[in-house]
Amino acid sequence: MPVPLIKKIGLKFSLNDPRWGRGSQDNGQNNNQNQDGKRPNDGPPDLDQLWREFNQRLNRLFGNRGGGRGDGGFNPDMKGAGIGFGLIAAIVAFLWLVSGFFIVQEGQTAVVMTFGKYSHMTPAGFNWRWPTPIQSHEIVNVSQVRTVEVGYRSSVRNKQAKESLMLTDDENIIDIQFAVQYKLKSAADWVFNNRDQEEMVRHVAETAIREIVGRSKMDFVLYEGREKVAFDVSQVMQQITDRYNAGVQITNVTMQGVQPPEQVQAAFDDAVKAGQDRERQKNEGQAYANDVIPRARGAASRLLQEAEAYRSRVVANAQGDSERFRQVLGEYQKAPAVTRDRLYIETMQQIFTNTTKVMVDSRTGNNLLYLPLDKLISQSATDAGLPKPGAPAVGQQSSGTSAATEPLQSMETQRQRESRSRDGRDSRERETR
Repeated sequence: MPVPLIKKIGLKFSLNDPRWGRGSQDNGQNNNQNQDGKRPNDGPPDLDQLWREFNQRLNRLFGNRGGGRGDGGFNPDMKGAGIGFGLIAAIVAFLWLVSGFFIVQEGQTAVVMTFGKYSHMTPAGFNWRWPTPIQSHEIVNVSQVRTVEVGYRSSVRNKQAKESLMLTDDENIIDIQFAVQYKLKSAADWVFNNRDQEEMVRHVAETAIREIVGRSKMDFVLYEGREKVAFDVSQVMQQITDRYNAGVQITNVTMQGVQPPEQVQAAFDDAVKAGQDRERQKNEGQAYANDVIPRARGAASRLLQEAEAYRSRVVANAQGDSERFRQVLGEYQKAPAVTRDRLYIETMQQIFTNTTKVMVDSRTGNNLLYLPLDKLISQSATDAGLPKPGAPAVGQQSSGTSAATEPLQSMETQRQRESRSRDGRDSRERETR
């Protein structure tokens, strides 16, 4: 109950009243107070005096200068009260409107809500909205690259088996840990269409990876298909988030660990080593085949070509021999004796050309006649003025002509002479006929 009302009914009291537990003192200092409401010994102020001063200030504020009554009560007039309340209302309204200003940093956006319903989004800078409770806002960082981890938390060793273990297409279990990086492309969708944003992204990532791994073989996921799996997961996640208007843009999917379960890791390592040995042996066999097969094909091709060449040579020789035989037959029919002698001489010339020593059997005795044709050819070449076999020709170095070439040249010269003499003899015989 206010103090002035208590005074009207004649019940004045204070903290110094002995009825409130402070008790009376005989020295008379409780009733001797200063005008400022304090005791002479600097005790606590009197609440009555403070209340009177507060009422006086209110009277001066609302236009009641005189106070009207001497009891210090608050008795403003209507005009002054209206001005005072209007001033207070204006100050309160100004402060309320000023509370609607807010600042949005670069790379962020503010989602403004009117009575909890989405209204609009504001760009970076100094913005204003209707103050609470009409409007409110939530600042969202749209430039930040956020990361969500699937199958582990903070470290690959801290695995989450419920998220990482999944089944492949060939009915094998595989343990996968990966991280998803994403940004926000719509702050309003991010705030209003998701209850727990990070868990939503994690569930979408888990759904996508299980779909991709469930359609792939275990070896493909473990080795050559890691990048392909990560790319497919990002594509499927983007499709799912766009379908549900989550306001998420998937930027990257990184595979942190892909391996078989720990319970079968040793057996799987043995199987991998066996597979590697098999591949190595296959590669060695393929390398050996690549070395042997081309050489065999080359040898076969060479044999075929040699056989073809031999066949062509034999056929050509046979055709040439048959043609030569026809020509000789024609000449033989014209002059049998001359042709017979000529054939004999040519045959013996061919035989002696390829022979260096001749053994002649004598019909009268048991002695054999030895004919050193090589020496005879050398002697005939010397008599004819030709260089000896093995000696270099005049004006030439000894290294220019070998020893095996000079006897052939001498034999060729003698053969030419015999041929000329034989041709002359044949011509004379034809003339006599």
